[in-house]
Amino acid sequence: MRTLTIALERLDRHVPFFTGTVACPEGVAFRALEVAVGNYPGRRDGMDRHGRMFRDREFDICEQSLASFVMARSRSDDFIATPVFPHRYFSHNCIFVNVDAGIAKPADLVGKRVGVWSFQTTLSVLARGDLKSEYGVPWERIEWHVQHQELVPWQANGVTVLPIPAGRDAGQMLVAGELDAMVHPLPPAAVLARPDRVRRLFADPRDEALRYFKKHGYCPIMHLLVFTRELVEREPWLPKAMIAAWEDAKRQAAAFYDDPGYALLLFARNEFEWQRDTFGADLFPSGFAANRGNLERFIGYLADQRLIEKAVAPSDLFDPSVLDT
Repeated sequence: MRTLTIALERLDRHVPFFTGTVACPEGVAFRALEVAVGNYPGRRDGMDRHGRMFRDREFDICEQSLASFVMARSRSDDFIATPVFPHRYFSHNCIFVNVDAGIAKPADLVGKRVGVWSFQTTLSVLARGDLKSEYGVPWERIEWHVQHQELVPWQANGVTVLPIPAGRDAGQMLVAGELDAMVHPLPPAAVLARPDRVRRLFADPRDEALRYFKKHGYCPIMHLLVFTRELVEREPWLPKAMIAAWEDAKRQAAAFYDDPGYALLLFARNEFEWQRDTFGADLFPSGFAANRGNLERFIGYLADQRLIEKAVAPSDLFDPSVLDT
C-alpha cells in the first residue's frame, strides 16, 4: 500500500479526505494534511501550504494558488496540475472599503490606497481583472499595498506596489483610514470587529455575483490540485485518478447538507438549496473542458497585470492524460 500526502484547507468538501472515506485508487491511501494557505493558526498540520509545496516539495499533492501556479508553470516544468478546483470565489464579496474614503462605486477606487495579501494572490488578480473588465476601473491607477512577500518572485515594473511596513496589519490600517480599501478572501479580525468603520464595496455582493455568473457561466477558480513533475512521471495514472477521488469527496460533502443540523448556520440547508436552484447543481465542476473558459479569462488577467510575460494556453497547465476530461 502506497501512501500519498495531500495538503488541503479545512473545507467541507475536504472533510472526506480527513475522515478517510474517499474512494482511493487501488493500492493507494491518502494522508490528508490540514495546512493553512498563509499564517493562519489553528490548523493541525501548520501553515504556509503554498510555500511549502513550491519551495520544499513537502507534499505529494497540494491545493495550490492558481495565480502563483500559472506564474511558476510559465517559467518551468517542475510542477503539473490536474483540473480539480476545490476553492472558488466571486471577487464582489471580498472588496472592503473604509466608510470615510469616499468610495460609493467601483470607479471611486481610482487613485485610492488598496491593501492586498500580495499582488499575485489569486483573489487580488481576480479583483483587479474584474474591476477593469466589468466596471471599467483601470487597476493601473490604483495604489496597491501588499501585506506579504510574493510567493513567486516578480518585479513590479511600471506598477505602484508598496509594502506594508513590518509589524503593521492591513485590517487595522483600513479601519484607521490609512488604507482606503482592501481585497481579502478572509477579512481580518480588525475589519470584522468594526462594521461602523468598514463595509463592502458592493451593497449587495450576491446580486453582483449572480450577474457575473449569468454573463460568464462560472464561479472563478482560486485553487487547483498540483503535483511535482517527478511524481506524475512515476505515477502517470494519478492526475486522472484525483479527479475521481475529489468528485467522490464533493458528493459526500453535498450530502452533509441533507441534515439541516449539519452546520452552525441554522438555515444552511436552505442556503444550499438556494445556491443549487440559482446557480445550478455544480458550482465546482472538475475536468478540463468545463473550466477552459474560466482559465482563459484568468490567464488573460495575469498577462494584463504583467505577472506573466504572455498568456499561456490552459492546456499547458495540466498533464496530457486529463485534457480529454
